[in-house]
Amino acid sequence: MNDATPIRPDIAAARLSAEALADNFSDIHPPLQAHEALVEADRCYFCYDAPCMQACPTSIDVPLFIRQIQAGNPLGAGKTILASNILGGICARVCPTETLCEEACVRETAEGKPVKIGLLQRFATDHAMEAGIQPFQRAAPTGKSVAVVGAGPAGLSCAHRLASLGHDVTLYDARPKPGGLNEFGIAAYKATDGFAQAEVDFVLSVGGIALEAGKALGRDIHLGDLRRDHDAVFLGLGLAGVNALGAENEGSSGSHDAVAWIATLRQTSDLADLPVGRRVVVVGGGMTAVDAAVQAKGLGAQEVTLVYRRGREAMNASAYEQEVAATRGVHLRFNLSPRRILASNGAVTGIEFERTTSVDGALRPTGEIVTIEADQVFKAIGQAFVPDGLSDESEGIALEKGRIRVDAARRTSLAGVWAGGDCIAAGEDLTVVAVEDGKVAAMDIHAALMG
Repeated sequence: MNDATPIRPDIAAARLSAEALADNFSDIHPPLQAHEALVEADRCYFCYDAPCMQACPTSIDVPLFIRQIQAGNPLGAGKTILASNILGGICARVCPTETLCEEACVRETAEGKPVKIGLLQRFATDHAMEAGIQPFQRAAPTGKSVAVVGAGPAGLSCAHRLASLGHDVTLYDARPKPGGLNEFGIAAYKATDGFAQAEVDFVLSVGGIALEAGKALGRDIHLGDLRRDHDAVFLGLGLAGVNALGAENEGSSGSHDAVAWIATLRQTSDLADLPVGRRVVVVGGGMTAVDAAVQAKGLGAQEVTLVYRRGREAMNASAYEQEVAATRGVHLRFNLSPRRILASNGAVTGIEFERTTSVDGALRPTGEIVTIEADQVFKAIGQAFVPDGLSDESEGIALEKGRIRVDAARRTSLAGVWAGGDCIAAGEDLTVVAVEDGKVAAMDIHAALMG
């Protein structure tokens, strides 16, 4: 959001009381109490060759950690999880478990009511973090050093695994604090009480990781220098670019990038200071769109409409996320494609859409125009990779579909450089997938450095 943009009367702060704001941004999933966790753990069949474990991108041993909870050993369960996924705490909060491990659960197949794996994972990892338990002890120093660029999920995962194996890691990030998407990009009600930063501190506590914040690739640090000064480089750059609507009057006052707005919200110390419109329209169909819409409603917007150009079934946001939006008072509308933002004296007054239909899988305009009044419009139609700093006069990293091309070991086309997370062509834009990328790359870097 542009700080120089004048605040209009219809875009105001402090629309709700402090008590209402606290309630609207409280933890969306209160943690399980000990007795609740034991009852839920008893529902697990502890399947051999468990489908839930196969559905987890980081291959957490789900039956084992649930059995450890059942046996009264939540710390052991936490260690089991963190050994596979060092960011298991945030993943327990933000992963779409309803389409991963819980969808694969045998009880889901048999009864339509899976074991609450995500909440059990949170129960265990919270115990481990509160106790300061690290699943790894730092190995003896190898004398090798690795540069990790990007302190998001992929970079943190890679750095922790490399450090635990005895390598010295320098972790760079362009932002003033680490955490990446977990700190700046997810809804505040999904990671409350500063959890994202607490988890970063937990990851870094393994030792051997030097953090250099405020250092951007191509501006403050350069790939050629990193390759010269370190034995290996890992790139976990994320997606810095934001797709534009391409609509008329897109730059009007009251038209915002949803990703930047969510980042501002996450770093605001007092939510009452954050202005929001009376009538808000969010354009998009993914998690970011839902997060922006729900939080705008939580700040006190009277009407919030989430608009997607295709049908409900095509939304990237899961059915559960759609339900969260609907139950929080967000109006979902489908098959509407944005044409232009309506503005008066440079300020948003509404947005004009054209109704669409799907013919043999292809989106077709119908010519019917629909107008929705709005004071604020948030654009959440996807992010793009920005390859700044990846090439110089003599060499560059190969891209595929606009992102970094890697092989199964997460090696790029440039010798000594690995990559993972949202910036790679095979990325699925999920925290848990980024964590696995970092882990896989770290193990291959270790193998390469140790001969």
